Amino acid sequence: MPAKNKVVLAYSGGLDTSIIIPWLKENHGLEVHALAGDVGQGPDELAGLEKKALATGAASCKVVDLRREFLTEYVWPCLRALTVYEGRYLLGTSMARPILAKAQVEHARAIGATHVAHGCTGKGNDQVRFELTYMALAPDLKLVAPWREWDIRSREDAIDY
Repeated sequence: MPAKNKVVLAYSGGLDTSIIIPWLKENHGLEVHALAGDVGQGPDELAGLEKKALATGAASCKVVDLRREFLTEYVWPCLRALTVYEGRYLLGTSMARPILAKAQVEHARAIGATHVAHGCTGKGNDQVRFELTYMALAPDLKLVAPWREWDIRSREDAIDY
């Protein structure tokens, strides 16, 4: 039996990325490796991620400490450039997407993955931030964006799944 293709999923432990794990296995036949990044969100947010990912079917889950790189290579340059959205919103969440995508690519290379995936919906620009980073760093990796493919359209649908 040939080895399964592997995918590295940007994993938060929330409902969406938790149901994406079995969905990727069932619909794409992929071996799912969850990856979460610690960018300073605090231990409560990261607690139990590995256990949850494995319980929902991931082959592995890795939490990568990105705090120093995030601060020095992303936060400080953005603050120096006075990047503020609509004059009042700091870009903390959007700043984190490229470093998380970069960590996914690095992990994909390390484990021989052929795919990357994220759980971003089409409502915001997070999908663009992830995907442009993937394309810049690893155009050979295939992308799976479940929200563009599946029939799940609401939180209720996700819970039912």
